[in-house]
This record gives sequence, structure tokens and C-alpha cells, in this order.
Amino acid sequence: MTHSATANHTPSIKNILSIAGSDPSGGAGIQADLKSIAAAGGYGMAVISALTAQNTRGVRAVHVPPASFLTEQLTAISVDIHIDAIKIGMLANAEVITALGDWLNTIRTPTGLAGAMVPTVILDPVMIATSGDSLLDPSADAALRQLFTHADVITPNIPELGVLARGTVATTWEQAVGQARAVAAEYQLLVLAKGGHLEGTSCRDALIDATGALTEVSSPRLDTQNTHGTGCSLSAALATHYAHGGDWPTALTQTKTWLTEAITRSDDLRVGHGHGPLNHLATLWDRAPEGADEDPMPHWWEEITPILTGINQLSFITELSAGTLALEHFEDYLGQDALYLRGYASVMSKASALAPDEAARRFWAASAVSCLEEELALHRGRLGNQIPEPSPATDAYLNHLSSSAHDYPVLVAALLPCFWIYQDVGRRLAAANHPGHPYADWLSNYASEEFDALTREAINITRDVLHHAEPSTWESMWRAFEVSSLHELAFFAQTGADTGQQSDPVLTTQKAPAV
Repeated sequence: MTHSATANHTPSIKNILSIAGSDPSGGAGIQADLKSIAAAGGYGMAVISALTAQNTRGVRAVHVPPASFLTEQLTAISVDIHIDAIKIGMLANAEVITALGDWLNTIRTPTGLAGAMVPTVILDPVMIATSGDSLLDPSADAALRQLFTHADVITPNIPELGVLARGTVATTWEQAVGQARAVAAEYQLLVLAKGGHLEGTSCRDALIDATGALTEVSSPRLDTQNTHGTGCSLSAALATHYAHGGDWPTALTQTKTWLTEAITRSDDLRVGHGHGPLNHLATLWDRAPEGADEDPMPHWWEEITPILTGINQLSFITELSAGTLALEHFEDYLGQDALYLRGYASVMSKASALAPDEAARRFWAASAVSCLEEELALHRGRLGNQIPEPSPATDAYLNHLSSSAHDYPVLVAALLPCFWIYQDVGRRLAAANHPGHPYADWLSNYASEEFDALTREAINITRDVLHHAEPSTWESMWRAFEVSSLHELAFFAQTGADTGQQSDPVLTTQKAPAV
């Protein structure tokens, strides 16, 4: 997508620093990090903490430069370049870890070398070898735990998580989540529990904060030996996506989507005779040809990241999640949402009439009925018959949907954000729910397997329509999707909780992402 440039425009490409060991075979360490950062849309920088002689079959030798040279590398970067996020990988000994901690102290304080930079820090604690042997002596282990005070997120694998929790290696997902909760509470940070080492048909990852709240993303487990460097790659991509969007659940979802594709496409490569690397740049290589068969939906989602960030930062959302939202603001929202759902149901009925196949007709018709049932059950249960007049934001959104109803492909794209964004917001609100929450009855309906399934179906329908549409329609579909996403932001921002928020969306993009 092309963005207009202005003199005060904040650069959209973030500077991501990887501090890790080198893998000359290119599958892990610094090399994997740089490819992952590039795939996620960041500018990668590298400070090397150790040199290894390794290939896809294993590590043959390790050389650790003096800790003072690590400091020289770090200082050279920080006195010249703004750092948006840091990914930390292999740290071989206590001296290196201590030197890194000292440098982090300088850049995370106002008197530091580069001012109050305070970049996001993701630490991938490389502690356990594939053989199960410890890679750190006791002094290095203690120093690494001290380094957690500088980290926002740590991303241990299952064996490392067991060590950090001072327990045994988890054999079930429930055990892993329990250990992650304990570690998150002890060190007051986010822990990414990763299910890659466990058995099962799905691979589950979850971000867990110090309160124990969990955001989980699942993907199919892939039958492949090409997993060399998966942990390095995941944490580097996660750092980059968070630097762009500022929201951890969204960054995790984007990272998992890319990582699954990189593993799926790993067989396209022919690298070595052991555990092969991921195909980090497969989607970038696919992106160039106009009209290629690449799935465009992840790109659509990525392009509205600034809108998603705006929604997540609204007082309405943060106060609703915390349970501190004033009742009058909540009821203002419910009243407008009741009006919106009526209109939304009407437009989905039009989509059902325009749909080219029976499955799509049934989906849109059933979704229309579901909207009306939700309006009756959730809204009138709290508001009774006290439904207000539509606000300018509600009118604008419904007018946009109605104006899209002349053309089925455009209408499908315009309807999608209400599924997709609602699901994204709902996951976080549902995770904040607890028995004493003043809006517990409402939050319990925000995330469900049924709505997840409906959202996937809406995405699949939009993808299918896009692939069968004429190229001249692609831009119109994208534009309808983007405008609806902006209306979603305006709709959430219209209550008194966000007085002063702009309720009239302004388009910020010029061109649709390539299909």
C-alpha cells in the first residue's frame, strides 16, 4: 500500500535490533532474525553475541567475543540510530549478560546514550540444547533471570519454561500454561507459552501476563523436520509486529500466521541434510506478481494495523476491559449498537439475495437473523425499549454499508470488518472477564467458538470473492473494507469516554494491497 508522506510523518518502517549468536547456515540466530524482521516489515540490525560453527545437523564449535566488544557494538548502534524494539537471543555467559544489562540501563533512562529511548524488549532465553543439556552455568542462569527486569516479553520453549518455573518439563498444554503463569507473576512480565514441543494435532501459543490473563492463538501442527530456528524467528517477528502496531495479541496473531506459512513452505528450500530452516521470505517472494494466488487477507489485516491500534487505545475499550467504564457511557454504546445491528442485519439480507451460491446465501441470511437475536437478547435486556436516535457515527457507518450494497463483491468486503474487528476486540475483552466484573454478562458474549467460526467463514467468503473478481474490482473491495474499518474506530470512539475522538473517518491510504 502506498502512503502519502508529510514533513512530520512518523516512519512506518521500524528499526529492530537483534542481539544473538550467528548461525552460518542461515537457519537460526542472527541470520534467521534478520529474515524474520524483513518478512514482518522491519529494518533489521544485528549485534553478535557469539559466533558458532554449525549447520542443519548441529553445532560444532562456539566462539564468544569479549563482553567489552559486545558493548562496543551496542554503543555504536544506540548513539546513532533510534531503536524501536530489541530481540535478545543467545547469550553465552554471565559476563556477556551483565554487559548487555548495563547497556540496557543506559538506553532506558533519560540520561542514557540515546535519551529515553525505552524500546520494547523481547528476550528468547536460550537455555536448553536440543539434547536436553543446559547451555548456561549457574552464574549465567542467575544473570539471565536478572536481565528479565529489562524485558517486556520472554519466549521460552517448553524445556526452558520448566527450568524458569523451577519444575519439570511440561507434558501437557495445561501444565505449560500453569508454569507460564507462575513465571509471569514472579518476574512481572509477559510470557509466551509455546506448544511446539507438545503432542497433538494443533500447535497452541499463548501470551500470559502477570495477572494470569491469557491470549491464545492456535494453528495446525505441521508434519515436517524443517523447524531449525523456529524460536528465534518467532520472537524476532513478534518484536517487529508489536513495534508496528503496539498490541501484543494482534502481533502474536500476525506472527503465527506468517510462521505457519514459513514452515509450510519450508519444503520449497533445499538446505542441508538435517533439520532444515523455515522459508522466511516465501510470502515476500510471492507478493511481487500482480494477480498471484497469494492469500490477500493477512495483508488486508496488516494494513489496518494503525486502525486496530487506535481502537485498542480508546478509553472506551480500556475502561470496559478494566471494569471502570461509566454506566452511562456503556449504555450510550449499547443503544447505538442496537440501532447498528438492525441496519447491519438488513444489509446482510441484501448480501444473501445477491450471493452467487447457496452456501453464501445461507451464511448471510443466518448472520442477519443472529444479529437481530443478539440485539433482542443483549441490548434490550439492559435498555428495554429505550433506544436512542442514531448518532452521526452510526448513521455514517450504515450509510456506507447501504451504499456498498449495489455490488456483491464490494458489499462482502464492507461487511467483513464488523466480524473480524469485533472478534479481535472481543478476545481481549473476554480475557478480562471475571465474576465480579460489572459488565460480565456482556463480556461473556464477546468471544465464543461460534463467533470465531462465523468470522472465519466471512473471511473465507471474502477471499473467494476476491480471487474470482475482476482486477478492476480489487481496489473497490479493499476500499470498502478499509472504510468500514475506519467506521469501526469511529463507532467505538463515539461515547463520552472518548470525548474529542474523531468520529468522521479519514482515509489514509491510496492503493490496495496486491492480490
